[in-house]
Amino acid sequence: MRIVSLLPSATEILFALGAGDRVVGVTHECDYPPAAHALPKVTANVLPQGRRSGDIDRHVRASLHGGSSIYLLDHALLETLAPDLIITQELCDVCAVSYAEVSLAVKRMTADARVVSLDPHSLDDVLDTFTTVGALVGAAGRASQLCEEFRNAVEQLRQRAATLPRTRALFLEWIDPPINAGHWNPELLEAAGVEVLLGAPGRDAHRITWEEIAAADPDVILAAPCGMNVEATQHELAGLALRPEWRNLRAVRQDSICVVDGSQFFARPGPRLVEGARHFQAWLAARLPASR
Repeated sequence: MRIVSLLPSATEILFALGAGDRVVGVTHECDYPPAAHALPKVTANVLPQGRRSGDIDRHVRASLHGGSSIYLLDHALLETLAPDLIITQELCDVCAVSYAEVSLAVKRMTADARVVSLDPHSLDDVLDTFTTVGALVGAAGRASQLCEEFRNAVEQLRQRAATLPRTRALFLEWIDPPINAGHWNPELLEAAGVEVLLGAPGRDAHRITWEEIAAADPDVILAAPCGMNVEATQHELAGLALRPEWRNLRAVRQDSICVVDGSQFFARPGPRLVEGARHFQAWLAARLPASR
C-alpha cells in the first residue's frame, strides 16, 4: 500500500502503527516523527511568513471568503506518487487542504486512490481514528494497543489531578483575535484537573471577546495557538501588554501563563495529545504549592 497523509496527526498515527514505511507523501507541516521530514511534501502554505496573529487571521478570513485556499496542493506530485490511500480531513479548511480540493485532485488522477477523512471532535473520536487507520493498514492489533496506551495515559492524568487543587484555566487556541479551546482539548484538560473557562468541548473553537475573558478572570492561562511554536507564541503574548483587559487579568499579574507548542501537542489529534496535557499538569504542580 502507498499512502499519502494530508494531516500531521494522520502521519503520526501511521508511524505509531508501524505503517510509516508505506507513507510516500506528507504535508509541509508533517514534522513528527523525524522520519517524516525526508518524505516528499505534497502541500505548501501560501500564508505570509513572520506575520502577527491578527494579520494571519485577516488573511485567512479574506482567502476563505474569496473562495481560495491557504494551502497549495501539488497535483503533479500527487499523481507521480500514485497513492492507493489518501488520508485527509473535513474538520477545518484552516488546518489542512480542504476535502473538496483533495477529492477533485483524485478525480483527475489516472490511478484510483481511496480518500478517507478523519474528523475527530472528542477524545473518543480520536481513539476511533486510531482504530480506523489501523483497519485501513492492516494493523488492528497495534491500533487496539495504541488506544489502550492512550486511555491509560489519560487515567494517569486523572489520578495525578486528584492530588492537585482544582484550577480555573483559560486555554487560548489563538491570540488575536482570542479563540477558546474546542474539540478534544477541554475534555483533555479536564482530565488533567483543570476547569476550562469559556471552552467548547466537542465543538469548533470560536472567537471569544476580551470582555468575556476579563469576566472569567482565570487563575492560569495556557497559550498554545495552532500553528505557532513557543517562541512565536511568546512574541504574540508580548504584543498584548498594551491591552488593559489583558494586563488586569489575575493570571497575567501573577505571571501564571504556560506557553506550549500548540501545533505539536494540542492541535494534532494523535498519540501525543496526552504529552501536552502532561506538560501543563506538571507546570501546574510546580506552581501550586507556592500559590497556596
